[in-house]
Amino acid sequence: MSELKAIRAAYGEALAELGGRDERVVALDADLAHATYTCYFAEKYPERFFNAGIAEANMVSMSAGLSAMGYIPFCSTFAVFGAGRAYEQVRNSVAYPHFNVKLAMTHAGITLGEDGGSHQAIEDIALMRVIPGMTVVVPCDAGEARRATFAAAQMNGPVYLRLARTPSHVFEEEMPFTLGKANVLREGSDVVLFACGIMVKTALDCARMLAQENISAAVINMHTIKP
Repeated sequence: MSELKAIRAAYGEALAELGGRDERVVALDADLAHATYTCYFAEKYPERFFNAGIAEANMVSMSAGLSAMGYIPFCSTFAVFGAGRAYEQVRNSVAYPHFNVKLAMTHAGITLGEDGGSHQAIEDIALMRVIPGMTVVVPCDAGEARRATFAAAQMNGPVYLRLARTPSHVFEEEMPFTLGKANVLREGSDVVLFACGIMVKTALDCARMLAQENISAAVINMHTIKP
């Protein structure tokens, strides 16, 4: 049985570690800190944590202001609210002036169980991709979520980190992580499966099933959707 760990939990741990390395890092949340795991950061650095309440658009605007003052804001809530409800603020207050805001949104996709359709962000990648200057990253496991969090902090400009909710497979081998550069996880000569996020593990499983049918499938982990 492989290790299972929620990608959002790995993000929370990485953010707290990042806060200890760089005092410019601040965290904002929309009253969901224990769901997005920004609570780890809040416990360590309460003076740099801002709970905006259930006011996602205001939270994104706050992060834009903090960025203008030289901070590196990490802004978190559920993806359906951060990328959907606050879209205008993301577009006009963060991306248009190219502010250094990191939008780390959890509970993305359809694997939300009892939360239901109202909380399932299925449009967020499309919304973020069309914004000029926005970097879009979808980590495939806990380890990649950690590396993506640090990489986002090191680059200048807006980043959308799409983070899954449910515990998922953790790859034993640590994959190299470079923004904008995909990883070949399996070589193949007949077909190529491109995947991101928790679907990377599914793509590898599919490749093994295809191999039983004498079909050689390569698998590419496309963790950076844009660029």
